[in-house]
Amino acid sequence: MKHSFMLFALFLTISFSDVRAQEKLDELLPIRGFAIAAPKPSGLNDFIKFIEEELGPKKVNTLILRVDYNYQFKSHPELRDSAALSRSDVRKLVNAAKKFNIRIIPQINLLGHQSWAGKLENLLKVYPEFDETPSVKMPADYKWPNPDGLYCKSYCPLHPGVHKVVFALVDEITEAFETNAFHAGMDEVFYIGDDKCPRCGGRDKAELFAGEVRKIRDHLALSGKELWIWGDRLIDGKTTGIGMWAASLNNTHKAIDMIPKDVIICDWQYGRPNQTAVYFALKGFRVVSCPWDKPNVALVQIDDMIRSRQYATKEVKPNFYGVAHTVWSGPVPFFNGYYGRTPVTAAASDGTRPVDPNETPWNTFKVMYDKIGKLELKP
Repeated sequence: MKHSFMLFALFLTISFSDVRAQEKLDELLPIRGFAIAAPKPSGLNDFIKFIEEELGPKKVNTLILRVDYNYQFKSHPELRDSAALSRSDVRKLVNAAKKFNIRIIPQINLLGHQSWAGKLENLLKVYPEFDETPSVKMPADYKWPNPDGLYCKSYCPLHPGVHKVVFALVDEITEAFETNAFHAGMDEVFYIGDDKCPRCGGRDKAELFAGEVRKIRDHLALSGKELWIWGDRLIDGKTTGIGMWAASLNNTHKAIDMIPKDVIICDWQYGRPNQTAVYFALKGFRVVSCPWDKPNVALVQIDDMIRSRQYATKEVKPNFYGVAHTVWSGPVPFFNGYYGRTPVTAAASDGTRPVDPNETPWNTFKVMYDKIGKLELKP
């Protein structure tokens, strides 16, 4: 009896310690995220294994999955990828995440990123009338820069038919993932308010961007869901010196004062730890700092987020929401790097530039979550 009592007391002590450690981690970094493309059906089991063996034990609590058209939509089957996740596949992902209290936030790129290089994405391929810039033709051999300023196509936010289609997808995907949040992307929007667009031409680009954010946010709010977006279009790229990629040079930054404060901002700043999270927090938004492939930047962003929560006023503290690692590939290349299946050569993880072999998404993820794992151990 005495031995049983001692074991029970030890169990209670360990359980209490685990609870306190979890509470401490939640206080330091409420959001501990990971963003990546959703797996294809053939890679589902490997992805679930990664959830169970890596994301869960590392205390990730938010998984942003870029689903886009990788789902067997019933509302618009014409928009499905040729190989797409079924409802049963999604349920397996959800159940695996639930074991570790991980919230999945599905993403479909809205407004921008309706093409990539020389390829149209499904929405504009099926509904070309939604194209903001139909006069810009997709090149056979894509190069940047180019005379058309083509990076990615956008849909026209004022087209009368576009939201009936995209909101049907949003509703279906959030129901399938059993979630109360949706990520709309909305990063790197270069085509907006085009002069040749019969609906948008001559309109203020900030008002157009803000109007689309509000429309998506208001639709989600009808069913008690929250909107997450990338934050780059809300930063003045000229004043800050950040430039046209991680900030805006086409005046959409003014939209920051035109959108609801309950929109969650994912602030990706990759090349250096710009202090943009402070800007968003002081503007009244919850902000998540998002590193990618530079471990040193990720470590600074973690420290900055914790320090900001420590010293902010009680009004601003909740706006410093946490961190999320981002991966801009599918799971297979990431897993190959993470598990050492393919060596890092002269090409960077995005295939565009020489790189230090330590500056990869997988190494950044490891370094970042190794640091986070040690936070709960500190007194």
